[in-house]
Amino acid sequence: MNPVCELCGDSGIILKGEVAVPCGCIRRKAMTKLFKTSRLPKKLLNCTLSNFSFRYYAKDSLDVEKGFSYYEIAKLSFQAADNFISKFLQDPNTDGLLFSGPVGSGKTFLACSIANALLKKGKVVLFIVVPDLLDQIRSTYDTSRNSGDYTEYDLVDTARQVPLLILDDLGAHNYTDWSRNKIFSIINYRLNHCLPIVVTTNITPEDLFEYLGERTTSRLLEMCKPYRLLVDLDIRAIQRKERDQ
Repeated sequence: MNPVCELCGDSGIILKGEVAVPCGCIRRKAMTKLFKTSRLPKKLLNCTLSNFSFRYYAKDSLDVEKGFSYYEIAKLSFQAADNFISKFLQDPNTDGLLFSGPVGSGKTFLACSIANALLKKGKVVLFIVVPDLLDQIRSTYDTSRNSGDYTEYDLVDTARQVPLLILDDLGAHNYTDWSRNKIFSIINYRLNHCLPIVVTTNITPEDLFEYLGERTTSRLLEMCKPYRLLVDLDIRAIQRKERDQ
């Protein structure tokens, strides 16, 4: 249970002389609600661009296809995330981003840094782990698993209409026609209504069509500018080893 505001007693109004003014707790409660409804996991609430470290990206490892070092690619991806935040604040219909790369390459960190920066500006963001969303939709078909708090329409429509959607781990899963259609429905709606999306995936943009199908992949690449992060070692494994030392 949240404590009662000592200034306004949760009325939302305080008196300054004879003038009633909004209490500061209103904004704090609104911010708390925004972060809660964003569905960002607790562990990812501290992801910020200021905390992003370039030390994991080798300057002497080269992406032969692009001709850039892993470090240079990380710099470009970081700048793209920073630019997206500024552009979204000016125009909520700006182009989205697609961060690809191997597991532990910093994709989700950048996506959540975007989310946290915009949430702090009072913007509405929804963070969805794709396999979890599909499981939640399936659970609505099973009355023994679904509490009745939400329906398939609730889940899909929220993902369609939220001002900024982050789809995390759009990975190399065993997608069925059913799951491809659900993902297509969300992406196609957002494309048609000029609503941006930030995607993380361990699949290269060139190989996405094998998993998602041509029509979904085509729309994603129309909506999002692709950036591929590369590392020699899984960043999470490095951090875990450092904590254990």
